[in-house]
Amino acid sequence: MKQNKYDDSGFFENYSQMPRSIGGLNAAGEWSALRALLPDLCNKKVLDLGCGFGWHCRYVREQQARSVVGVDLSENMLERARAMTNDSEIEYRRLAIEDIDFAAEEFDVAISSLALHYVERFDIICEKVHHFLVPGGTFVLSVEHPVFTALAAQDWHYGPQGEKLHWPVDDYHYEGSRQTRFLDNDVIKYHRTVATHVNALIESGFRITKLSELQPTQEMLINNSGMRDEIRRPMFLLIAAVKN
Repeated sequence: MKQNKYDDSGFFENYSQMPRSIGGLNAAGEWSALRALLPDLCNKKVLDLGCGFGWHCRYVREQQARSVVGVDLSENMLERARAMTNDSEIEYRRLAIEDIDFAAEEFDVAISSLALHYVERFDIICEKVHHFLVPGGTFVLSVEHPVFTALAAQDWHYGPQGEKLHWPVDDYHYEGSRQTRFLDNDVIKYHRTVATHVNALIESGFRITKLSELQPTQEMLINNSGMRDEIRRPMFLLIAAVKN
C-alpha cells in the first residue's frame, strides 16, 4: 500500500504547521540521536528515503557530501523541498519508497527518517538498500518504536482527571497494519517488532553497529518539557547498520 496523505491539501497544511516542519532538524526531538549515528559524510553519495522537505538532504551537503538523491511520493513535499534548496548536487525524485530502483553500489550512505513505518515490506527495502550501497556503506534509519505502534490508538491510558497513567502495550507480536489517527486523518502504519527490524537488516547482509531508543538527555528535558514523556516509554527506534 502506497499512501500519499501529504498531497491532500488539508493534511499537508496541518503537517506544515508542526514544529519540525517550521524549525527543521533542530525542532525534531530525535535529530540529535539520528545525527550521532551518521558516518563521515565528506565526499559521499547519499540516498534519502522519504526526504520530505529535504532537511536531511541539505544537512548532508553541509557536511560535504558529494551528492544527494531525495525520494518522496508527495509532490507537495517535493515542491517545498525544491523551493528551500539551492544546490545542484541535490536531486529530488517523486517516487514511492517501495519503487526505488538504482544501480548496484550507487550510494555510500542511505538514510530514512520516520518514513519506513508507512511501508509494508521492510525486508524488501533492506534488500534493495543493501544492493544500492557500496561494500562498507551505511544505512541509518529511524521509525516509530514498536512499543509506540503496537496499538492503533497510539495514546496514553488516562486517569479520571486526565492524567497520563501509563502507555498500554498489546498485540505486540501481532505484526501488520494499524489504522491510526495523525493530524486528524486516518493513516495506515505498519507495526513490526524490534526483532523483526534487526533481523531483516541482518538477513539482508547488514551488520548492526548501533541501536538507539532515544532516552532523553538532561539537556533535552530542560529545553523541551514535552520530552519528559519519552522517559516513560520509547517513541523512536533508530538503527545504524553497515553493508558487510
